[in-house]
Amino acid sequence: MLIIGLTGKTGAGKSTVASYLKEKGCFIIDGDVVAREIVLPGQPALKKLSDAFGEDIILPDGSLDRKKLAARAFSSRENTALLNAITHPFIKERFEQLISFAEKEGYSTAVIDAAALLESDCGELCGKIIVVHAPADVRLERILKRDGITKEQALIRMNGQKEDDWYLSKADYVIRNYADFSLEEELEALKELFYE
Repeated sequence: MLIIGLTGKTGAGKSTVASYLKEKGCFIIDGDVVAREIVLPGQPALKKLSDAFGEDIILPDGSLDRKKLAARAFSSRENTALLNAITHPFIKERFEQLISFAEKEGYSTAVIDAAALLESDCGELCGKIIVVHAPADVRLERILKRDGITKEQALIRMNGQKEDDWYLSKADYVIRNYADFSLEEELEALKELFYE
């Protein structure tokens, strides 16, 4: 079974590429969904996060105050690294379960769509890596439109990620998702994944 890692910096447009791959018959594993699942009330990751970032990140109903956690976790590279060190093992375990499920269901290709794929050891699960790329100004505009957050909050998120070159150096395929390029033409390069 081919496991494809789909990643890129926040706002690059991974979900657009994920939709294309889904149309091609791939089983899509959404890293954002998995990241939410592992911090549901009663999950062990939630307890570890509250120990690290403060018990007040848990709301009275037992759920995670995502904004409060984000404000603390993305306030420094050290805190972001701590967040990742806590959550990534739980995320990887869930990815492995979903890959196993996809295989049992008869899928020939699974795609892990995850922003922090390469920063974690989840990248090890993948045979091919697709990096979706867009310039910082384009990504900022998309994040502001998509997430309804302030420019300052968006920049904190963006600055918490590694440089473009770091992502691009790890890519088997780079999809340039911005005005200078035709996304349709960029996606053509992925067709060989399905006809090997």
